[in-house]
Amino acid sequence: MVETNADPLTFRRWTPDARMARGDWNIPVPAPHARIVTHDIAIAPLVGWTTEGYRLGYGGGYFDRTRAALEPKPFVVGIGFQEARLQTIFPQPRDIPLDLIVTEKGIQTVRDVV
Repeated sequence: MVETNADPLTFRRWTPDARMARGDWNIPVPAPHARIVTHDIAIAPLVGWTTEGYRLGYGGGYFDRTRAALEPKPFVVGIGFQEARLQTIFPQPRDIPLDLIVTEKGIQTVRDVV
């Protein structure tokens, strides 16, 4: 969730009975007292993607800032449509390729992960 504009996202524990608060854009998010969690796997929605594993997202750069800041790094799976494949997104130094991209046609891109 966005706690401070232009900062990495914060992940807080959620359960079906969790108390929620209104976050940015009035979106319900776990209350600020909820425990911060780390994760091994993350799913990223794709507006567009490249065979090199780069992602075109929804703007703002939150996802890449967050990925750069997380330790340990989670395995990230991008989910999108085959027709959203792009020749390039003209990656910038802050762009980080995804580990795996999956579309309705199956696995499209797998990055070697150590």
